[in-house]
Amino acid sequence: MVVGGANLDVKAHSARDAVARTSNPGSVLRSAGGVGRNVAENVARLGTEVCLVAAVGTDPAGDEVLAATRAAGVDVSRVARVPQPTGTYVAVLDADGELVVAVSDMAATESIGPGDVDAAADAIAAASLVVLDGNLGTAALGRALEVCAATGARVVLDPVSVPKAAALAGLLSPRTPLWAVTPNRDELDALGGSAGALHDRGVELVWTRLGVAGSRLSSRDSSTDIAFIGAPEVLDVTGAGDAMLGAFCHAVLAGADPAEAAAYGQSAAALTVASAHTVRPDLTDELVRSLL
Repeated sequence: MVVGGANLDVKAHSARDAVARTSNPGSVLRSAGGVGRNVAENVARLGTEVCLVAAVGTDPAGDEVLAATRAAGVDVSRVARVPQPTGTYVAVLDADGELVVAVSDMAATESIGPGDVDAAADAIAAASLVVLDGNLGTAALGRALEVCAATGARVVLDPVSVPKAAALAGLLSPRTPLWAVTPNRDELDALGGSAGALHDRGVELVWTRLGVAGSRLSSRDSSTDIAFIGAPEVLDVTGAGDAMLGAFCHAVLAGADPAEAAAYGQSAAALTVASAHTVRPDLTDELVRSLL
């Protein structure tokens, strides 16, 4: 089960080094996106059943996002249609695939409230793993944590960004424990400053993403460094973190230990940045294992 954002992504890829305040020649690609939705699609493409709780508008963009997500194998029966416009993420990428600037309109996702979480409580209780997208509002996230604690669901929280991590930091408590949280260095600082601080607040695993230095998986008793896996080439960095998390979840549910699952996730991320797509349409378990 993934609870989070579903957007329409519009990505403009400059053919040369982007120049500010002027028009740049390049290409534009539209695709379904959103952190939660991307995680769910990666999980589905790797072969694990997954249900998405999200919100999209009643507009054509919502139709497009739902159709693409359903076609990828995700159960979208619990995606709500709301009066707000479907979320849109607009990104400008440099010639090397690195992000130059992005703007996101998340009105539909921000409309998700505690009542929507309660409506999905039966599905949450039945899930083997629940992923929470930090793009949710704090009221919805807080209620989701309470529901998961009451049902005993194993929860992974993606803090998404430094501002979102700072906003949700106050929700972390042993009363609503997390199985794992997946920050980068800056998000870890915003959440509490250290893995140890998060363990004290009820987080079992802290998987810190360190860029080209790989990642570090920490439990209360030990930590493991996971080596960086380089991409065959870099076309577009969008969606790498979502692939990393989705593949991690798939591997855990398939029986891998967390360190093995983290390495599997890093392989999926490397393959994703080598694609022009936010989620690789040809992503398979065999392909991910080819880099391990």
